[in-house]
Amino acid sequence: MTEPKIHPSAIVDPKAELDSSVEVGPFSIIGPGVRIDAGTRVASHVVIKGPTTIGKNNQIFQYSSLGEVPQDKKFKDEPTLLEIGDGNTIREFCTFNRGTVQDKGTTKIGSHNWIMAYVHIAHDCQVGNHTIFANNSSLAGHVDVHDHAILGGFTLIHQFCKIGSHVITAVGSVVFKDIPPYVTAAGYDAKPHGINSEGLKRRGFTADNILQIKRAYKTLYRNGHTLEEAKLKLVEQQKNAPELDILVEFLDHSTRGIVR
Repeated sequence: MTEPKIHPSAIVDPKAELDSSVEVGPFSIIGPGVRIDAGTRVASHVVIKGPTTIGKNNQIFQYSSLGEVPQDKKFKDEPTLLEIGDGNTIREFCTFNRGTVQDKGTTKIGSHNWIMAYVHIAHDCQVGNHTIFANNSSLAGHVDVHDHAILGGFTLIHQFCKIGSHVITAVGSVVFKDIPPYVTAAGYDAKPHGINSEGLKRRGFTADNILQIKRAYKTLYRNGHTLEEAKLKLVEQQKNAPELDILVEFLDHSTRGIVR
């Protein structure tokens, strides 16, 4: 069987499991309990600690630290996990921490995410698929980021917040509450500023889909309803607009309240 392409200066623990097509660059360190699947490339000066699993065809750039222990004073060296899916781009100086036993025990990054330099993803975060994290955006612990969300540069997300699908945040946003699907948010603290129309067009949403989402946004934010009143009206609108399913479900599961 073909051996992985490991630079002579790299250190790979014998208890790490690397597919034969994995490449590891100079001075990188891969510890025990790390599993890396086919086609993934690890650049120079990367540190990966286990237990961590990394899927297929990821590109991990130099100076990233993946699978380090969580920055949580309650952590007592329990065997928690970091899981990374397929096809992700992880740029320079990213830091992804493992989970804690107080929550899911696993920090999970999905597939086909574009994660730029200096991004921090803390313990127990759950990141979906096809997201974009611009430079220096950071997630505190226990944050959920759903599919196709885009975080502008230097966006900071408070612990336990949820970021809905197709959300976009402006540069420098500081988020203390949940952001519902489709919403554009900006500011410190972040406030809603309409829907992510351009992003929806690029992902194939029709003009009618977007019209229904705009109507829902007005129901939620512009018509003077309380949140509970708006939720009841959105359930009615949802009957003829399946694109609102994820919005209604998100509001039902929001625990921190939503940006207003």
